[in-house]
Order: sequence, then structure tokens, then C-alpha cells
Amino acid sequence: MKKVFILACVAMLAACGQQEETKAPAQSLESDDAKLAYAIGMDIGQSLKTLGSDLDRTALVAAINDRLDGAESKLSQEDAGKIKQAFFIKQAEEKAAEQKALGEKNKTDGEAFLAEHAKKEGVSVTESGLQYAVIKAADGAKPAATDKVTVHYKGTLIDGTEFDSSVARGEPISFPLNGVIKGWQEGVQLMSVGSKYKLVLPSDLAYGDRGAGPKIGPNSVLVFEVELLAIGDEAPATDLTPEEAAAKAIKEATGK
Repeated sequence: MKKVFILACVAMLAACGQQEETKAPAQSLESDDAKLAYAIGMDIGQSLKTLGSDLDRTALVAAINDRLDGAESKLSQEDAGKIKQAFFIKQAEEKAAEQKALGEKNKTDGEAFLAEHAKKEGVSVTESGLQYAVIKAADGAKPAATDKVTVHYKGTLIDGTEFDSSVARGEPISFPLNGVIKGWQEGVQLMSVGSKYKLVLPSDLAYGDRGAGPKIGPNSVLVFEVELLAIGDEAPATDLTPEEAAAKAIKEATGK
């Protein structure tokens, strides 16, 4: 089993390495041992891929073989630890530099976008810098900061890239208004139940220089279309006729 595992790793990592030009023959997966070894190798390969660095595959496979065979390692544990630590420190520094550059670009692009968007017809700008426009007006109640609200929304970057959407998921979302980003807290309080607004959030009213996840970079201006469906635990506002609403309720209750 040990040798099968070594062969699978050799195949998975193209054990010919960086010094050889010819490719190793494809690994046969006829036996259960070979399939298991290859499956484990897939996990190893995926894990190594996340390092974002081209590794010397010959040295990598040699280390695997040394460990499996109980041979003496060519590096001490102390030296290996120092080498890995230096690599990850360098990688973190490079990532930080990339984020800084991206943040500076997003700030410049965002400021230009806000300046142009503020000139558009129907756009209002609050003291905080929040920009909003009424897409659909309504005369319903307005929430307080401490209220729970139910909304449908779509969020995009200034280039139109969609990063989140309850509309796409087909399910509105409910949350305490004082538990979300500042731009939402301010913007949704301007809205009446049944209304729909476009909200444009400067980065300091959104996620600032930290960004959020892989899609929202540092200093990103965010654009939302938000429809306020309900305040508190009341039934969400709907455009359905009474007959359609009754039919929907029956379907949800019976599953038919």
C-alpha cells in the first residue's frame, strides 16, 4: 500500500518534476489501493494549490518518499519550520501590498463614481454622504433604527458586478436594522413600507478599508436596490392580488 501511495503521489504531482521535460505515464487506477491513494493525492494537490506558489515537485515527492520510507530527512525540523515561516511571512506581505494597492484604486474610482452619480436627476445626498434615489414611492410606515425589517435587495459594485441578491435567491431577508452596516441603517430609515430605493454607499458607510469577503474589496463603494417589505413581524408587503395571495398561502400550507 505504501508503494502504491508513493506512485499515486508521483503521478498526481507529475513526478518528472521541473528538471524533466517528459511526462510520467498516467497512473493506473484499476485497484482499490490505487484509487484510494489517488483520492488522497487529490486532497494533497488541492491543498498545495492554495499556496499560490510553484513548488519543486521532484523535491516534494522526494520528501514524501523519505517520510513514508522512514529515511533521514534532508532538512531538520527546525530548518523546515524556519523555511515555511519565511515563505508565509513573505506571502502575507505580498497580499497586504496587493490589498493596499487595490484599496487605493477603489478609493479613487469610488470618489469619481460618487461625484458623477450625485449629479444625476432624482439623486439626493445626505450629510453623511449617503446617496439615494426613489425607484418606487409608498406612503407606509418608516422604521426606526431599533426595528426589525424585512427587505428584498440586490447589491452591486460600481462596475455592475453583483455580489449579493435576495431577489436572485427568491427569499426576502429579515434583520434588526441596527445590526447592519451604517449605510443601510440610514438609508432604510428613509423608506416607507412598500417603497423601493437605490442606495449608494460610500465605503465608510459600508465595509471601509477592510472590505468583506472575496467579492467586496477594500474601500469599495456599494450600490443597492432595496425594497422595504415589512417592519417588525408584520406580513411582508406584496404586489399580489387578494386571490393570488390566498392561493399562495394555501399552496404553502398544503404543499400542493
